[in-house]
Amino acid sequence: MTATTSTQPAPTVATTHPLDPLSATEITATSEILRERRHLAPTTRFVFVTLHELAKADVLGWRPGENANRQAFAVLYDRAERRTYEAVVSLNDRDVVSWTHRTGVQPPIMAEEFFGCEDIVRENPEWQEAMRRRGVEDFSLAMIDPWAASWTGPADDATVRRIVRPLTWMRSAPGEHGYARPVEGLVVVVDLDAGEVVEVHDYGVVPLPPKAGNYEPEFQFAPDNVPAFSAYRDDIQPIEITQPDGPSFTVHGNQVSWQKWQLRIGFTPREGLVLHQVGYDDHGTLRPIIYRASLAEMYVPYGDPAPTHRFKNVFDQGEYGVGWLANPLTLGCDCVGHIHYFDGVVNDQDGAPITIPNAICMHEEDAGIAWKHTDFRTGAVQVRRRRRLVISTIVTVGNYEYGYFWYLYNDGTIEYEVKLTGVISTAAIPIGEKPRHGTLVAPGLYGPHHQHFFCVRLDLTIDGVSNSVVEIDSMPSPPGPDNPANNAWETSRTVLGHESIAQRSIDPLKARYWKIENSERRSSLDEPVAYALMPGSNVAPMYSPDAVFAPRAGFTQHQLWVTAYDPAQWFAAGDYPNQRPTSDGLPAYVEGDRPLEGADVVLWYTFGAHHIVRPEDWPVMPVSHVGFALKPSGFFDGNPALDLPPTEAGHCD
Repeated sequence: MTATTSTQPAPTVATTHPLDPLSATEITATSEILRERRHLAPTTRFVFVTLHELAKADVLGWRPGENANRQAFAVLYDRAERRTYEAVVSLNDRDVVSWTHRTGVQPPIMAEEFFGCEDIVRENPEWQEAMRRRGVEDFSLAMIDPWAASWTGPADDATVRRIVRPLTWMRSAPGEHGYARPVEGLVVVVDLDAGEVVEVHDYGVVPLPPKAGNYEPEFQFAPDNVPAFSAYRDDIQPIEITQPDGPSFTVHGNQVSWQKWQLRIGFTPREGLVLHQVGYDDHGTLRPIIYRASLAEMYVPYGDPAPTHRFKNVFDQGEYGVGWLANPLTLGCDCVGHIHYFDGVVNDQDGAPITIPNAICMHEEDAGIAWKHTDFRTGAVQVRRRRRLVISTIVTVGNYEYGYFWYLYNDGTIEYEVKLTGVISTAAIPIGEKPRHGTLVAPGLYGPHHQHFFCVRLDLTIDGVSNSVVEIDSMPSPPGPDNPANNAWETSRTVLGHESIAQRSIDPLKARYWKIENSERRSSLDEPVAYALMPGSNVAPMYSPDAVFAPRAGFTQHQLWVTAYDPAQWFAAGDYPNQRPTSDGLPAYVEGDRPLEGADVVLWYTFGAHHIVRPEDWPVMPVSHVGFALKPSGFFDGNPALDLPPTEAGHCD
């Protein structure tokens, strides 16, 4: 196995591509410029510093060797003023281009707040007294997770206070798996500006579950562990993945070429992994498919009405940010094969850069059979192996791990997959009782019902920016002379011509999918060239439309939204969902009912993972998968993988 890291000296603005993520040097320069030009108070904290992307036309018009107009976008929060500011900074001119006060919003929870919350709670006398009522005296073993506040009523008004609602678990020894012992019924409210606990709510003592649930090797064989085993299995033989001639991809900075694919790798502290300018070389012509693809929001609502859980509906991206939570990935564990790593650069609250080494992993892997046919009359066999380029990042959000995987296949298919693992957010129940809104996983311990919704923003450019979206349904043909056996079926087309009708739900009983067509470019069959968005497994929200938090996540009302391109519209739940009672995201974006035919359109696809916890999900979850695919549908004149070479003799006859 060979590992290659993409760490490089910081590029200058003259040679950097306009879409390259900010370097550590540029983040430092951004904070310096803002301090010089805006005379920032000591109470001003840097939430996120990221690339301010230029207008699409400017990026598409840029040519290598030209001076890149590099700008940074910063979100800042002044604790003394309780105000949120946005700034655009010109790195070329070392000047502040814009400075805006965003009224009535709370920015995401910052790293210093996230990690400082535990000490704030642990030192509070009311919380300590509540813990003593549960027989706890050693507070150093308490594990406190700072859950976003959600919206429970007017007291949570973002203009009044900046809060989180931490929950508590107990370890039985340092480093032990604390999620096995939730402190049920205890909720505190922390004012992050004041740095103090302002409310303690104790809804009644529930005994701590008695059994450990460890997965770390030093604890795993303890007799009280659930589940228990005595030794690791010994029937696994090594698998080695080698590429003796090296990988098939080439990397220049953030530009990647793999077989006929070309793309750029991006990274932001809020979105994490971003793909830019994805195109496919079709007989010597690089044909654009995606201008920008990114996770636009994550939403995790819980379905348990108990006081400790009913407020749990978190926007992991908009209330925390998944980029700064990215893991440094490890060769042989997170990624296997000939790996190329890209570092992620984020910021601390002083505006200094922090490098997350190996935040993005890229490798290629065998993906089974690409195509095959056997002529049964002659015995002649032709078969080709399929391969895919894998670009991935993994983040830890409290108890859960999320792996985000983009796959590019050599037949022109693009897939997006989320892999969910980590630890369930647990709850306690008296021994002998069964939970109504969850599943028992150990004595006195259950996992509440919950869902995970992921919205991906797809700024598509199918052979250019003049695209239309068409919904395709399959249905039986009407009976009659043309259908004498009543066996026929056909497809119907619904053009999503305006934003008011481009809010669509999946319908697997009609095999529904959506085509993104470019009517200005015709195939050899005189049809618009197109790609199809093919839904995978999905689910609708289980919470009632009357749920107190339902207006916060309006984007989950439909699985597909189509909007006209707007450089100010990035996030499905809006720019600042933290402590908001409603959403200014997709439902607000479409109020203008803009036309969409032959337009520069953006698709927003939301897919959900429905988690009814199983005992097998404890103490650490096996990976589950959810996602979707983009497949060429008239984009090529035939099978684009027809030119794959036969496998070497000795590997396939």
